[in-house]
Amino acid sequence: MKSVTAFFRREPVLVISAAAALLSMLAVPPGPGYADYIDLRVLCLLFCLMAVVDGLKGCGLFAVLAQRLLSGRGSLLRVTLILVLLPFFTSMLVTNDVSLITFVPFAVLILNAIGRTDRLIPFIALQTIAANLGSMATPVGNPQNLFIYARYSVPTGEFFGAVLPIALASLVLLVLAVAFGPKGGIEVHFGERAEITHHKRLALCIVLFVFCLLAVLRVVHYGAVTAVVFLTLLLADRAALKQVDYCLLLTFVFFFIFAGNMARIPAVRSLFSALLGQNTLLVTVLSCQFISNVPSAILLSQFTSNYADLLVGVNIGGVGTLIASLASLITFREYVKRNPGKTGYYIRAFSLFNLSFLAILTGFMLLLKCI
Repeated sequence: MKSVTAFFRREPVLVISAAAALLSMLAVPPGPGYADYIDLRVLCLLFCLMAVVDGLKGCGLFAVLAQRLLSGRGSLLRVTLILVLLPFFTSMLVTNDVSLITFVPFAVLILNAIGRTDRLIPFIALQTIAANLGSMATPVGNPQNLFIYARYSVPTGEFFGAVLPIALASLVLLVLAVAFGPKGGIEVHFGERAEITHHKRLALCIVLFVFCLLAVLRVVHYGAVTAVVFLTLLLADRAALKQVDYCLLLTFVFFFIFAGNMARIPAVRSLFSALLGQNTLLVTVLSCQFISNVPSAILLSQFTSNYADLLVGVNIGGVGTLIASLASLITFREYVKRNPGKTGYYIRAFSLFNLSFLAILTGFMLLLKCI
């Protein structure tokens, strides 16, 4: 029983998605149509990206990058800006989850070293917002982008045309939020100097990552890239294959089944089609606050052809409540692990930061659509 409880706590979204899929089967019994639900291209590309990025991380690339940028004398303002912008820009290529897993521990380490743990919540709250918003700028930045880009066969130019205005606005907001924070001189030193551990493996992973990008952009077939990535890492870096978040892939399968079944229920289809017909952007943003942005993208894509507003909505909607983006749970666990008695305080402060960004960015996009 304890192992079941521990698994639920570790993978709550997987358990909920499985329950949702099973319940939906009561309304739409399993049949041949289920095979059409599963988007194999999205699953293969997610697997490839996660495996290759884990390989890059295992070579020490991100640790070296962070240390080179943060070591030495400087101001608290400069360090804060670097720690916030690192996840913003790196998430565009290595996903929001990986950015937070990599750079939040650096924030904790630095704040402990300089005796400013009082700034921990603002630091990691802004890092979370930065990763969630920066990841919107590319098709590979997060799972919902990859899904929408593949499902609707979005032209690359149209994709960037939809997301870059709001990504730029997000960057401006983040810089302003940091600029109004505390200043003062500090000196940062790391106990052990990070180094690239496997230069040849790093070069190999970079080549594989380029192949992944080409598959996302539909230059090469995703099946061929999946085979190349799997076989190469099986021979050169099995640890990277072990680090892949297979629970996330299985979660996608369950959500595909749930969304596919919901789309086949006439009353549900009529309701969501009507709501999305009124304002796709606003409905999507609100949906994310309750069921998170990845499930919202999969579910709502069944009822609308307006991929531009859906794309922007699931990305803006990633800020807001703690469950609006699954990546936000990474920083939540990181904080609670170090401050087990302050969960409520963290959620209140985190929500204040996130909801402020959500209100401003949603208002900005609604205004932009009216112009």
